[in-house]
Amino acid sequence: MTQPAPVKYRRVLLKISGEALMGDQGYGLHPPTVQRIAQEVKSVHDLGVEICMVIGGGNIFRGLQGSAQGMERTTADYMGMLATVMNALAMQSALEALGVYTRVISAIPMDQVCEPYIRRRAVRHLEKKRVCIFAAGTGNPYFTTDTAATLRANEMACEAIFKGTKVDGVYDKDPNRFDDAKRYETVTYDEVLQKNLGVMDASAIALARDNNLPIIVFSLNEPGGFCGILRGEGTYTRVQG
Repeated sequence: MTQPAPVKYRRVLLKISGEALMGDQGYGLHPPTVQRIAQEVKSVHDLGVEICMVIGGGNIFRGLQGSAQGMERTTADYMGMLATVMNALAMQSALEALGVYTRVISAIPMDQVCEPYIRRRAVRHLEKKRVCIFAAGTGNPYFTTDTAATLRANEMACEAIFKGTKVDGVYDKDPNRFDDAKRYETVTYDEVLQKNLGVMDASAIALARDNNLPIIVFSLNEPGGFCGILRGEGTYTRVQG
């Protein structure tokens, strides 16, 4: 009997957008999609990998859009942070239905529904093989969940950020619109910033670069993709120094 390939990373952070939870809907949560992503996370958890998650809130409320419609920016951003808590609770419910112990940890204290963010406690949860879902961004307006993901990944000493998207990597232009779009195998942090490749926002990329934290961009729609990459398989782009 052949042994499965050893996993490449022991502790990772998975960053997904809120829109990833919508499925084919235009808004909100699509429970079968949430369950499918939870199953992907469980398959990686079953390999013994310690997992953190950060989920955006754009399927419920996006601070920048609220601001563009005349809402005060700080208020709009706080509303977006609350949306990420709702998504985190939905993912927690789906994971625990699969038997995966999970903690939702919020940068904005709300003790009745989740834990406040305390770094050492979060690290202990990971050591106990619990999935930690970090919610409410950084707790500050003007910072995206991309930046929150990079910040938490550094604080938790993660070995890589996995950015789940709709496409299987980073392209020089939109592959859904241009047939001649080329996918990068690897790309540097500086190239992402200079070419405006849209992997994450500039502050998140700069924070990853300053701490030499690789970002793996892969398709969340590829069944088994997350698990496969950890075993050295699959299609993805690696952002590195």
